[in-house]
Amino acid sequence: MTDAAVAIRVQGLEKSYGDLKVLRGVDFDVARGSIFALLGSNGAGKTTLVRTLATLLKADAGTAGVNGFDVTTQAPDVRKSFSLTGQFAAVDEILTGRENLLLVAKLRHLESPGAIADDLLSRFSLTEAGARRVSTYSGGMRRRLDIAMSLIGDPPVIFLDEPTTGLDPEARVEVWDTVRGLAGRGTTVLLTTQYLAEAEQLADRIAILHQGRIIVNGTLAELKQLLPPAKVEYVEKQPSLEDVFFAVVGNAGPERATSSSKE
Repeated sequence: MTDAAVAIRVQGLEKSYGDLKVLRGVDFDVARGSIFALLGSNGAGKTTLVRTLATLLKADAGTAGVNGFDVTTQAPDVRKSFSLTGQFAAVDEILTGRENLLLVAKLRHLESPGAIADDLLSRFSLTEAGARRVSTYSGGMRRRLDIAMSLIGDPPVIFLDEPTTGLDPEARVEVWDTVRGLAGRGTTVLLTTQYLAEAEQLADRIAILHQGRIIVNGTLAELKQLLPPAKVEYVEKQPSLEDVFFAVVGNAGPERATSSSKE
């Protein structure tokens, strides 16, 4: 993959907290305009990786770049290139949906904050709810508003750190539709999740992070090829992402790291 086609590049990234090694040499590239899912259990290192890319943490070793800028030496340019949405919606429940958007647009000193707010309400199907206090919103609506707020200023890259944590199935589907829409408009999405179905539904590429290392990295089809199909009553059954995840995690010790696809 050429440098121009890469939105996020991570090479040999390491991070420890005292004697605890959280990242043990992480490598991957994310193509511009794609959805890249970083899949792993709690404690696998997903949030540490995102915080490092967001310049909130400094790596012990390795390099990382966002939108062509180095996270260590060009941190201000990196911060202008992305938006981060964490595990819980960062919205003001006292304000209306529109007022939340207006506030962020004004804080960023953008022209026509009202037009920006109205456009985002429309894009995220929140126009009718825009005049209501956020305290009346459902979980899915709050998360959609949170993502809309993160897009003010049109960042080319967005980090979604477990964006559907705590949401019911219906709200989760709402967020999935929103994420697909982001990529459809050219935004690069780095999605961390522990939900296998989420990665399976959304991602162009999936990397499994286990004990601080990427142990597989590929498209869903490539990952499924790691396991043979099962035959049930003469009907071929393709392995699911869940089958792949537990197979590779169960077979990978702390010192093993492989990739199913390298570019």
